[in-house]
Amino acid sequence: MLKYKLLEYLKSSDGFVSGEELGERLGVSRSAVWKEIRSLRNDGYNIEAVTNRGYVLRDIGDVLNSSEINTIKEGCVIGKDVVCYNDVDSTNSVCKIEALNGAEEGMVIVAETQSGGRGRLGRTWNSQRGEGVYMTVLLRPDIDPSKLSSITLSAGLAVCEALNKDFGLKTQIKWPNDIILNGKKICGILTEMSGQLQKVDFVVVGIGINVNVINFPDEIKDKATSIFIETGEKFKRSPIAKSVLIHFDEIYKKFVEKGFAAIKEDYEKNCVNIGRKVRVISRESSFEALAVETSDNGELVVLCDNGQKKEVFSGEVSVRGVY
Repeated sequence: MLKYKLLEYLKSSDGFVSGEELGERLGVSRSAVWKEIRSLRNDGYNIEAVTNRGYVLRDIGDVLNSSEINTIKEGCVIGKDVVCYNDVDSTNSVCKIEALNGAEEGMVIVAETQSGGRGRLGRTWNSQRGEGVYMTVLLRPDIDPSKLSSITLSAGLAVCEALNKDFGLKTQIKWPNDIILNGKKICGILTEMSGQLQKVDFVVVGIGINVNVINFPDEIKDKATSIFIETGEKFKRSPIAKSVLIHFDEIYKKFVEKGFAAIKEDYEKNCVNIGRKVRVISRESSFEALAVETSDNGELVVLCDNGQKKEVFSGEVSVRGVY
């Protein structure tokens, strides 16, 4: 797109660039350059214009677009093709349509807001404009369908490592798919699959991160929080999205090659469940136990009061002192 080519010229410049020079580089008129400058400003880019000097990019605002999110790191699969929308029903729904139409592995669908965002067990995901990162990654792993649940854990580890290593936060994973900060949820992950008994056609991994959310509905405010609420600092969303995709790419490659066992140690280091009393709630029963580790397939291993170990495959798992 023309305006993103113009943006790259401004980013690479050390100072002002004249409209004439930009027009020559792009093969368009000065009036066309001005039109694209206005469009970039509307997107949130702080571009200064000075007569007889031209244009200079002063600051990248909290913009959410493919130019800021695409992972151009050599060898990256996840994030090399990023498609951004203003409003969607859900990024998972859009991504599934793209997958059925033959989109390549690694495509990412991002939206400013979702009207039908979903969490686990059909719960609604609060998706307000300008407040969060709402994106879905398309994967086509050549693995047994029984191992797909570990992809959710891989995504959770990617979010946790990105926020901690690149943004100085102290997040933790609550098995299997929540990221928490100071004991409250800031991120959820919803993985959906299309395939047959022995073959995976594609997987979509939806990631929702509460970045600059200020308020939550009464029914979830005791459990949910945002990076802004916990730190008092506004964060730009595109760098967070890009960082998560880069970390996810690295972790996903390890997982596909060697299974969950290849990332198990890193996952457990970041998992708030390990070493703590948990309550496991399923349709059949509810019991308390001590979470001791994860299995090589990503199940949560708990030690019951009778000394027996059990592997938890699904259901709600609450952590004493968290939720």
